[in-house]
Amino acid sequence: MVRILCHMLRELQFTHIDDATDGGDALAKLAHKDYGLVISDWTMKPMNGLDLLRAMRADETWCETPFLMMTPENKTENVIAARQAGASGYIVKPFNAAMLKSKLVAILGDF
Repeated sequence: MVRILCHMLRELQFTHIDDATDGGDALAKLAHKDYGLVISDWTMKPMNGLDLLRAMRADETWCETPFLMMTPENKTENVIAARQAGASGYIVKPFNAAMLKSKLVAILGDF
C-alpha cells in the first residue's frame, strides 16, 4: 500500500515523500524534518495511526500539520474517533488517485 500511495502522490505532483513503518517511526521522522502533510494508515503496529495522530496533536510542533487518516473500514465510530482526535480528513481503502486528490484538495486547497 505504501508503494501504491507514493506512486499516486507522485502522479499528483508531490515530490518530497517519505514513508514510515509505524507511528513511532513517523514520529522519529517528524522530529528531524518539517512536513506539510501526514497520511497515515489506522492499522499500523505497534503504534497505530490514531495513536500517531493523538501524539501529533498533543505536540505544539505538529499540532497544526494536516493529517489524512486511511483505513480499510468505513465504521462511523472510527470516523468520529479520527475527527475527535484532530484528523483533517479520512479516506477508506481501496481508493484511486481521483479520490485521494479530492481529499487532499479538501485538506490543503488547490495544489
